[in-house]
Order: sequence, then C-alpha cells, then structure tokens
Amino acid sequence: MERSGNWRARIVAAAMGCVALAAAAHAEPFPARVVKLVVPQAPGGATDVFARKLGQLLSEKWGEPVVVENRAGVAGVLGTEFVAKAAPDGYTLLVTYAGSQAVNPSLYPKLPFDSVNDFAPVATIASTPFFLIANTKLPAKNLQDFVALAREKPGALTFASSGIGSVNHLIGEMLKADAKIDIVHVPYRGVAAAITDVIAGHVDTAFSTVPSVLPFIRSGQVRALAVSSARRVDAAPDVPTIAESGFPGFAVDPWWGILAPAKTDTAIVRKINADVGDILRSRPMTDFLASQGAAPLIESPEEFLATLKRDVDTWAKVIKAATVKLE
Repeated sequence: MERSGNWRARIVAAAMGCVALAAAAHAEPFPARVVKLVVPQAPGGATDVFARKLGQLLSEKWGEPVVVENRAGVAGVLGTEFVAKAAPDGYTLLVTYAGSQAVNPSLYPKLPFDSVNDFAPVATIASTPFFLIANTKLPAKNLQDFVALAREKPGALTFASSGIGSVNHLIGEMLKADAKIDIVHVPYRGVAAAITDVIAGHVDTAFSTVPSVLPFIRSGQVRALAVSSARRVDAAPDVPTIAESGFPGFAVDPWWGILAPAKTDTAIVRKINADVGDILRSRPMTDFLASQGAAPLIESPEEFLATLKRDVDTWAKVIKAATVKLE
C-alpha cells in the first residue's frame, strides 16, 4: 500500500511539473520574436510614417525586431481584415487611423469584420490635422480667397482625395457645406497620387495630413491655405485654421493608433500600451511627431475604445449628411 501511495504521489508530482512547465512557457515574456505592424495603407502616408518610427523605437526597447508590412487596398479593408483574422497573440498588430477604422463601417455595409468588436484597442499614437493645399498657380493665397473664387465659378474648382469616403474627402464635403460652395471631388487611389496632381496642376486643391504634405509645403511645391485643427500646428505656424478663416467651430484632428485581434491577452495589451506610452513621452518621439505636425496621443485601452466608438458615430453622421456613397 505504501509503495502504491508513493507511486501515485510521483505521478501527481510529475503531472504538476508538466503543468508548471506549460504555464512557464505560456508566461514567456512578450515579445519573444518578431512583431509585425500591419499598415492598411500604401507606403508614404501618415500611417506608414508613424508606424515605421514607432516600430524602430519599439524594436530598440524590446530587443526584438518590429517590422512594418503594408497591406493596402479597398480603403484599408484588406489590411484590417488580415489583422482581424490573425492569431490573438500580440505578434500581429494593426496600425491604423480614424479615417479607415471609424469611417469604413458607414461606407461598406458588408465589411468582413466588425471595426469595434473584432479588435482589442491597444494604444493611441498621435493626432494630426489636415492641410488644405492648393496648386501654386491657383489665384488664392488663403482660404478666404479660395472660397470667393469657388463662389465666382461654381463647379469649376476641384479637390482631390485618396478615395471616396476617405477622411480627406469627408473634410472637403464638410467645407463645401459650411462655406456653401460647389467644388468637384476627384478621388485617387492613395494620397501620394493626389498630391502629385495638385503639384502638377491637374487638380486645384486637396486635403492631406500634415506628415504627408509638409515637405511639399516647405519646398514651395504647394501652397497651404488652411489647417483643419482647432489650433495652428507648430510645424507650420503661419498657416491659419479653417475656424479662424471664417468658419468657427470647424475642427478635425484624427487619431492614429494600434489595435490587436479580439481576445488578445489583456496582459499583452497593457504591456504594449505602457511601452508605447513610454515612447510617446520620450524626446526622440515627441521631437519626431512635432516635426511631422502631429501631437502625441496617450490613452488607456479603455479610453481608446470609447474614442473609437464615438468616432464611428461621428463619421456616420457626416457621411449621411453629405450622402456619400461608393460608386
């Protein structure tokens, strides 16, 4: 009986040892291998710019490679779907912004994912406004000039965007409504092509994020007429806001952030949130964001979730009011 009891005790001890080893393996410090940041837009835009800088600093902090993978297509849907269906282990993350995550639910009635419920909000990164830029040959030195010109020539002036339903398209629709002007929307496949055609004079104007267009403003290739935020940006203090140009209350300042697949371990989410927060408070990142005309945005996962839900509702109202529909 004693020998039998000892044998059973050994079996139990061995089993508990296996459980302990499995638990230890499961509790392996994160990250232990390459982390992928998926950007659902093409290279060169603000999302890509922010993701690459953040990826560099996270890699230095974690001692593991953090790589950026661009999966552009269908206004961000393709890359976003890829992350929604990825393993919820923290190694595949989505770097996105309000312009796709909060807008697409109102544009695509049959999205292959739920923009809120299929993701775990991890951390916000930054907020940055949009510049209204114009071809330098357009006889408008500021927004007041542009509005006056548009009223003189209804339907003659154009504004480019990165696609129907994009934030830069929707801001243009908001300005049209507020200023009571008739300007023609010209959608492109990506902001880079839109900016190129503004420079070339094929279209008159475009709304574009500060990081995407700031180099062209500084080089004199385009003229900045106004900025969409409530306050002027430090990177271009001479550019007035739309609000101070005659349209009080106009303020659009979209967020950029990181999301993980739903059901990602809460401990991993909170670790990434804390580490991103540390980076956003660091001098290298604050200087970088300032140079891009952006401001760090630090929120908890819970705060980020509330922001996402609020913006889904906000943009739904804008899209309905402007009767924006995909062609």
